[in-house]
Amino acid sequence: MSYPAPWHTIGRHALLPAAQHDERARFDVVAHLNAHVAQRLAPKVREAYESRALNAWRMRHGHEPADRHQVAEAMKQDPAYRAFSLVRRNTMEIRQHAGRTLVAREAERLSGAARAANEGAATLRLDPNLDLPRYVTAVDTHLMQGGYTAERTALDVSNAANYDAGMYATIGGSGGPWNDAAGRALVAWLKQQHPQFAPRCIVDLGCGLGHNTLPLREAFPQAEIVAVDVAAPMLRYGHARARARGFDDVQFLQADATATPLADNSADLVFTTMVLHETSRQALPKIFAEAHRLLRAGGLTIHLEQPPYRGLPAFEQFMRDWDGRFNNEPFWSALHETDCAALLAKSGFGSANVFESRCTAPPAGGSTRGDEQHEDFGRAPAWYAVGAWQVAKGLAANG
Repeated sequence: MSYPAPWHTIGRHALLPAAQHDERARFDVVAHLNAHVAQRLAPKVREAYESRALNAWRMRHGHEPADRHQVAEAMKQDPAYRAFSLVRRNTMEIRQHAGRTLVAREAERLSGAARAANEGAATLRLDPNLDLPRYVTAVDTHLMQGGYTAERTALDVSNAANYDAGMYATIGGSGGPWNDAAGRALVAWLKQQHPQFAPRCIVDLGCGLGHNTLPLREAFPQAEIVAVDVAAPMLRYGHARARARGFDDVQFLQADATATPLADNSADLVFTTMVLHETSRQALPKIFAEAHRLLRAGGLTIHLEQPPYRGLPAFEQFMRDWDGRFNNEPFWSALHETDCAALLAKSGFGSANVFESRCTAPPAGGSTRGDEQHEDFGRAPAWYAVGAWQVAKGLAANG
């Protein structure tokens, strides 16, 4: 069995909370528990399904489970699955508690550091009058109390710092030292599949604190980069974090991804990374329509997510659906049952210009991942990608 490297090996910057020995140890324990869940407990769940639950279901119903719902019914009392779910849920609760206690001690310093880094910067644009979508404000996503938008004090960045410090433990180090694997995966895909593509303006919708924005700045140093999110605390922290890492020209903009203030035909690349499942059925087509509005002719929109359930074996659907049932991800299941390719086509791109692909992150220097190839049903550094090219006079450009 392989394990992630220690928490202290993650990328350091001035905004990262300064963890003490026991705080580092808590994150290491959670990361190792997540590795145990993926490498030891998940295979036992499959074994239990194939050796016990599947046969019992066949005997009762005369057929195999047809979908994830029937697999869930077959497995709900199985001790292997109950143990898997118990440990996985507890690791998320422990991880959030570890992050909160670390950040609470550092909250005043972090707020001051972010304020000092952001003061007078034209590259951070916040909108205090923005109407925040309910799918963000009503849910403690990933069990993080208050979610992305919570502000306990003026200019608070506590939850953003919690998210940054604890992401390593949540995904067992698979994001690399800077937790930017999805951004690196997108860059690798672009360089391999479309090496001549040279965007002049790149828009990251739902950027969070910008983990996956910065690899695009590294890959396309001449491009204008605009990172968009609804959560002011994430943007304040993310902007200060980017500056602390030497990325002084990345723009952080508070806006709703369904209706940004950016101009028509102003972007060459509009992307999201693991954002769509945190939106809603109503917002999703509006986000795709906004991407269509923003793109110039020859531009590209691409969205990295976990794979849709269509075509997957019922057991894999069931395992991948865990976050939708137990990790405060209310749109997870519905998103993965949605045909995003068809939805993009209806958003103005046309079916001939829509594609599906796969993006895999190359190894990062100083990787914190113990075993990057292990199947963990959603936390490996590889993503399903769905996208579309904007067309010029009926012809796909760059496609």
